Amino acid sequence: MSVQGQANKSHHHRRCEEFNDLNKVVGDEIKKGITSSDHQTLLNSIKQKIELLRDNPEYGVHIPKNKIPKEYVRDYDANNLWKVNLSGAWRMIYTIRGSEIEIISLILDIINHKDYEKKFKYKKS
Repeated sequence: MSVQGQANKSHHHRRCEEFNDLNKVVGDEIKKGITSSDHQTLLNSIKQKIELLRDNPEYGVHIPKNKIPKEYVRDYDANNLWKVNLSGAWRMIYTIRGSEIEIISLILDIINHKDYEKKFKYKKS
């Protein structure tokens, strides 16, 4: 496996762990009788947006190429980025890969609004 492949696998693994951790927190909350929380709202928002992306990979807002952080190009070989707003000012960042036959949406990041603005170098007005 190439160094690039190892980096992609490492980042993908970390994202899966974060999603699994969120699922576990929500599961624990439900077992404790907590029926509404920020964690549950965020998880439901992620799941809803994933379903929308399955039907329409271009559902999100296309991010201009000059705003794509170098780390996404380096770590994921992403030449296009899209953003979907989640609950609580969180953002889901993804890229679309594929051919004429198949399009795969790959979720690259789920970040809060403050980190999103910093990563994409948007200035506060």
